[in-house]
Amino acid sequence: MSLTLNLARSGERLAHLLIQAGITNHQVLEAIARVPREAFVQPALTHKAYENTALPIGKGQTISQPAIVARMTEIIIDNEAPVKNVLEIGTGCGYQTAVLAQLFDKIYTVERISSLQFQARRLLRQLDLHNINFKHGDGWKGWSSKAPYDAIIVTAAAANLPTKLLEQLTDGGTMVIPIGTEEQVLKRIIRTGDDYQITDVANVKFVPLVAGDTE
Repeated sequence: MSLTLNLARSGERLAHLLIQAGITNHQVLEAIARVPREAFVQPALTHKAYENTALPIGKGQTISQPAIVARMTEIIIDNEAPVKNVLEIGTGCGYQTAVLAQLFDKIYTVERISSLQFQARRLLRQLDLHNINFKHGDGWKGWSSKAPYDAIIVTAAAANLPTKLLEQLTDGGTMVIPIGTEEQVLKRIIRTGDDYQITDVANVKFVPLVAGDTE
């Protein structure tokens, strides 16, 4: 049996786990199944790559649980307004980025840790994903020169809603972000003019969204 076939079947098994976890969007499930998650984890943890669990990637960061990646992606893809460009805050290892890049026209992703960004950029290009724009910087500030965005997805928990990110969301756009410190809640935010409709989605646990950038 070829390695490619083994990986494909691993991705399909993960997609079935996500269906059991409540993920229903077929586009999201297919994107998850296509991404070789083992490429994004540390070599010692590849045997856990297709489990529905978060794993450390170094620098105090983690690769998110696939169910959370799928749920956050599902929220923005199910928005009534069309979504073409997405801002991702927290590139990390690039796993969430790889899922997004298969579903939307343009991805803009910001990472504060330059070594993680370098590794993610190299890996995503190896996977032939070329609709991704990278920035090393402070996620709290977003990427204002490329705004507005149809959707913003934040992969680290903020103590409060980052005002600068809200301002970069297009009218009718959706932001998905975990909010809180000890107790965190994943929130969906839809912009309507200068108003924001905020809905609690689920209790979650993310690494904190840290201000500033680092080498």
